[in-house]
Amino acid sequence: MQKMGSRRAELKDMSSENGIIFLEFVISTKGLFGYRSEFITDTRGLGIINTSFFEFAEDNGYSHEREQGSLVANAGGVTNLYSLTNIQDRGQLFIGPTVQVYKGQVIGQNSRIDDIRINACKTKQLTNHRSKGEGVSEYFKTPKIMDLEDAIEYIADDELVEITPESIRIRKAQNITI
Repeated sequence: MQKMGSRRAELKDMSSENGIIFLEFVISTKGLFGYRSEFITDTRGLGIINTSFFEFAEDNGYSHEREQGSLVANAGGVTNLYSLTNIQDRGQLFIGPTVQVYKGQVIGQNSRIDDIRINACKTKQLTNHRSKGEGVSEYFKTPKIMDLEDAIEYIADDELVEITPESIRIRKAQNITI
C-alpha cells in the first residue's frame, strides 16, 4: 500500500475473503509503469495483479525520480568483454559483449547520481609481454535486459526510448526542449 501511495494511487476498496486480501486501487498508467515487476518481487511471486481501464483523467502529477545516473557510450562501435568487465564496477549494465552501440546510447545505470560517459568499445592493448594472470577469466555479471515497460519507467527527462524490430534502446536526447 505504501508503494502504491508513493505512485499517487487511490485506494478504492479493501476486502478479505478466506484469508486472501483484495485491494482495489485507481492509478494512472504513468504511475503503474514498472510496478508489476516490483510487485512480483515484493510478494515473492505469490501476488496477483490485474489492470483494466477506468477513466480518462487529468495528470495527477506523479513523476518518477531516479536516484542513479546513467552510463552513456561516448563512442560508437562493438562492445567487448574487456571494457565491459572494467565498466561493470560502476553500475548495472543493460548490454553484453559484441553488441553494436552508438555515441549517446545509455548502456547501463550508474551507481551514483550523475551520468558518466564511458567507452564500452575499448580493446585490450596487446604486447609481447606475458604475465602470470593470463588465462584467468574475469567475472562478468549478466546484464539487465530491459523490456519496453522497464525502459519507459527508467528514462529521465533528458532520455528517449528507441524501439526497433531487433531491440529496445535508451539514448540521451540531443537539443531537447520540454
